Amino acid sequence: MLQEDGSKLSDGAHDQRRAIDSLREELEAVAFYEQRAELCTDEELKKILLHNRDEEKEHAAMLAAWLKKTDSGFKKEFDEFMSEEGDIVDKEGH
Repeated sequence: MLQEDGSKLSDGAHDQRRAIDSLREELEAVAFYEQRAELCTDEELKKILLHNRDEEKEHAAMLAAWLKKTDSGFKKEFDEFMSEEGDIVDKEGH
């Protein structure tokens, strides 16, 4: 969703908004598939739902990678917080 007049925004601002909207949608889809799979009583359907959930995770990761690649602020924050070591909150250096 745009907060400002879209006709005055750069192509880059529109692309970033598209990526962020898509990332949000992919993360919501992960949660939807997870919830459905958790309550599913048919094992084959559950496997399909979990497979679909994992595909959405891949899509979300690709979008996050694009944001990191194209925005230096996201790159800085991803580099700081995406390490598997240590406590996430303790990494906050702000």
